[in-house]
Amino acid sequence: MKSFFSFIGSVFLLGMMVWTISINVAIAPVHAVIRQLEEAPGQMVYQARQTLQDQHGNSWQAIAFKRIRPDQAATIYLRLVGFPGTAELDHSQALTLTDSLGQTLTATDISQEMFSDKTQVELNAAEYDLQPILMQLEVGIPLSLLLPTLNQPDITLNVTPEIVEEWKSLTTQK
Repeated sequence: MKSFFSFIGSVFLLGMMVWTISINVAIAPVHAVIRQLEEAPGQMVYQARQTLQDQHGNSWQAIAFKRIRPDQAATIYLRLVGFPGTAELDHSQALTLTDSLGQTLTATDISQEMFSDKTQVELNAAEYDLQPILMQLEVGIPLSLLLPTLNQPDITLNVTPEIVEEWKSLTTQK
């Protein structure tokens, strides 16, 4: 009888250990995957890359990046790229970011900086200045990005709280 109670105690202890480990793994913080590149001597770029889906099921590449120039000036931009023919983005308008609580922010289109030939801006890609608004984004709250287009309804991209957290982590890169 004593061995039976010992067995039950061991099973209970083992179950508690498995439960504790499972809880710790489930609530462990998400670690951002930030890529680091040296673009030129003394110029570093840190990137967070994701694939986002629009309301039509099309994939868009989202690259949030921080560029630190040799003079230590830093910028944080968001580049959004769809497959050619997916949409014709309107570069004269800002990107609208709306969180699930209804807060709306805008990011200025700076796509001209993205292309070496300033007269040939690609219509399926855009770049936006996140620097002025990034710290206003709430961690833990999803976002909707509204991309203005030229000749079709605007494109909506949904951004998870984990991606928002990854974008905000760019501010700490040095």
